[in-house]
Amino acid sequence: MSAPLPNYPRFTLGESLTIEQLDFFRTYGFLHFRAFISPETVQSLLRASEEVQRTWLAEGVQKVNGVPIKYGKDVDGSAIVQRFAFSSHHSPVLHEFLQDPRFKALFPLLEAPGGRVGENEKDGLVINHYVNVTGSEFSQMGWHTDSLRDVFYGKKIGPMLNVGVHLDGTPATNGGLRVIPGTHRQSLRDILFRKKYYKDVSADPSEVAVETEPGDLTVHDGRMWHRVAQSPLVGEVSRRRVMYVPIIAGKYEPKHENSPTPFYLRFLHLVK
Repeated sequence: MSAPLPNYPRFTLGESLTIEQLDFFRTYGFLHFRAFISPETVQSLLRASEEVQRTWLAEGVQKVNGVPIKYGKDVDGSAIVQRFAFSSHHSPVLHEFLQDPRFKALFPLLEAPGGRVGENEKDGLVINHYVNVTGSEFSQMGWHTDSLRDVFYGKKIGPMLNVGVHLDGTPATNGGLRVIPGTHRQSLRDILFRKKYYKDVSADPSEVAVETEPGDLTVHDGRMWHRVAQSPLVGEVSRRRVMYVPIIAGKYEPKHENSPTPFYLRFLHLVK
């Protein structure tokens, strides 16, 4: 296991990864890029997500391609979508954003041929909207790896990156992403049993807080243990919105409107 990282480097993503960036990812399992998108693009993506939300609220959408949509309450008590799935299928703006050629610069991190942005696979472009208020159904997410879904289906764990585009700034004092560096190299036993999936929300002595600014991009290996810490703040100041899209390799497995609900998502209601 790698040593703790009290102050890890923040990088800039260009047309290709540098040797330093590749080495850091291989060692620690994650990367953090500053200012991947401009403040104007952040606002454009937020507006697009709000348009999707208005449509889904009006139409009472419960699932998209078999994936449940998580609803909750905002600071004013109004209904909001707190976990979107396949959101780019419902927004030209979000779809166009995923065509950004810089995503391809991340493909070498898979260390496998056939890398692609998983817009049509797994849960597609997910938008997580965390807010810590009464009635919120999404203020934190306990420890988990993204590779568990492969294990559930009896498949060999495939190469996967979880790529986050952060639309709000999140200092460590406001909760946010926590990772345990080096756990992307752990054994299958540790992937399965190191933590109690989603139930365990406690801090880990080896965790690193990923402190983001609006427009930052993060990448972590799907085998890595991570969580989203609850904000100790309440109300508007606790709001955090993050878009996640998988980058994957291997067999192309798109979802469609008749896809069954994945087994692991049947526990989504437990995530508060």
